[in-house]
Parts: sequence; C-alpha cells; structure tokens
Amino acid sequence: MSSTTFQVLTKGKFAQLTDEQRVALQAVASQHDVFSARFTEEGTVTYERALNGFTFRVLIPADEKEPEDVVHAMAEELCTAAVRRLGADCRDLQSVSTDRASIKINRKGR
Repeated sequence: MSSTTFQVLTKGKFAQLTDEQRVALQAVASQHDVFSARFTEEGTVTYERALNGFTFRVLIPADEKEPEDVVHAMAEELCTAAVRRLGADCRDLQSVSTDRASIKINRKGR
C-alpha cells in the first residue's frame, strides 16, 4: 500500500452562539483571519468577525486507496475538536479534498 497526504478544506457554520461566545470569538478573530490560513497536520480555523461561518484546513495522511468519505470524516472530526477548543460548536460541515501527489505546479520561465 502506498501512502499519501490529502489537503482537506472543511467549511461549516458555528452552532447557535451565546453572547459570551460571540464576544470571545470576536476577541481572537484577528488570529483566525484568512491570512493565517494554512494546511497543517493540526489544522487551522479561519473566520470573519461576522461569525457567519468558518473554514478549516488540514493535512490528512492516508492510503492512496482510502475512500474520500473516510478522509473527510477524519478531517471533520479534527475540525469539530478545533472549533470546540475555540469555545463553540459547529454544524453543516462540508469537505473537499485533494491528493497532494496530484497537484502539479507550473513554473513560469522554463
């Protein structure tokens, strides 16, 4: 079996937020803006101050033959944990993934 790494992008919405949760999330929103977006093994959560939704980016090591729904389930589990560490809960998760081995980089000037 050959292993690979998938880039998984999970989008979701915050579950019903209390006023206290809103204040807490908005207080650290600058640490979670789009400029901090990275695909990492731990994953990164980004969102805007309006708190309409969030994006979670993560790298998932898996077998090349791993079904996409299994990879998405692993990413969504990590996503839920990351959002809970921020003091909120999430809903309506949707994931898309790309096998990093299939990404081609076109370099100009060659």
